[in-house]
Amino acid sequence: MDGSSPRELPARDRGHSPRDQPGLRRANLALVLRALREHGPHSRAGLSRLTGLNKATTSSLVAELEQRRLVRLGDAVPNQFGRPGHLVELRPAAVCGIGLEVNVDYLAVAVVDLPGNLVEHRRIAADVVALGQDRALDRLAELAEHGLAHVRGLAGWVSGITAAVPALVDSDNGVVRFAPNLGWRELPVVEGLARRLGLPADQLGVHNDANLSALAEYAHGVAAGSGDLLYLTGEVGVGGGVIAGGQLLRGATGFTGEVGHMPLDPTGTPCGCGRRGCWETQVGLAALLRAVGGPDDEVTDPSLDLEGRLAVVKGRAEAGDPRTLAALRQIGSALGVGASILVNVLNPTAVVLGGYFATLGEWLVEPALAELSGRVLAPERGGCALVLSDLGFTAAVRGGGYAALERVFDDPTLVPPGDSPGAGPGEGAR
Repeated sequence: MDGSSPRELPARDRGHSPRDQPGLRRANLALVLRALREHGPHSRAGLSRLTGLNKATTSSLVAELEQRRLVRLGDAVPNQFGRPGHLVELRPAAVCGIGLEVNVDYLAVAVVDLPGNLVEHRRIAADVVALGQDRALDRLAELAEHGLAHVRGLAGWVSGITAAVPALVDSDNGVVRFAPNLGWRELPVVEGLARRLGLPADQLGVHNDANLSALAEYAHGVAAGSGDLLYLTGEVGVGGGVIAGGQLLRGATGFTGEVGHMPLDPTGTPCGCGRRGCWETQVGLAALLRAVGGPDDEVTDPSLDLEGRLAVVKGRAEAGDPRTLAALRQIGSALGVGASILVNVLNPTAVVLGGYFATLGEWLVEPALAELSGRVLAPERGGCALVLSDLGFTAAVRGGGYAALERVFDDPTLVPPGDSPGAGPGEGAR
């Protein structure tokens, strides 16, 4: 995920002294673990070729990773010089990261394991604005406890917890600086969760939700592995996560992603940020629900599950309801106009539509593509495809789980060894 070459870390030829050996071994353990994530299961010999490490060193590293429950031996592979070897693969369900997500009308938790599988997911409807900051963190901590208990039930180990918030996030200090649609300002999320959960702050993190969604798409989404992609999340707020050259684009102070606040109509509808005519006032979830239903319509009831409400909208579109179809055409066109600005600037290989954009993509893509094709200067939209996320509303919370696992990919020795290779429960972040 960090874009580094598999051959970047080995340092056996750089004149390291004996006192550097523990650090060198940690780096090489991380090198092997990342090679398995980036290239999939390999034999020990294959890992040796991928990493540039000799075979004996690679075998020793694999044995330690196996003891720490990070890898396991998979299928046998032929070996012309003796007994068959076995593929080495990331071990599922043993080491996990927990993602949390805050949005205007729901809270969520996900447990993601080392190979990237979604082990557990729970989302609850909640009026987060009405809850206020403290009560929202209380509920979020309860979801985190659910995730921790689930991993303990698997006899697993938790690498950390990362929260996704639709906000300007100072991730270095664990503070949400401004979340316009939530009404949050200067909220120390990491400190608050650490206190509620009784965990060290260095095991928790908070990031912008669109950036975490982009990481999830890059890792396991419909455009997985695409080095230059733009993820657009369709929620009450509209965010954008950018992968450029295989790296998440964070900007000078980490505040990228607020594409929903591009001023496309400065005299238009008031936005939650205090300005007028931001892009999200035209294409955000609130704009959709206002357009398809009145104040007493079930689709505008925040106490109902979001996916259930979107299923109602989808059903109306499928039935040919004129109001719904007109609203979707209008929003699709506005989506294409804003996306064309970003495509002209970034020239991605793919724009991935997530959140409700993906749920209702059948009706949004055609008008959006028409605007993109007419407004992007480069021929054929600069080679950019418009695709629908297959992660649904789990992208941001999955991304939180992936981000939490980075601690282990950076330093596999954080995971305690079991009593025998691949065995032994772990209490993780507890």
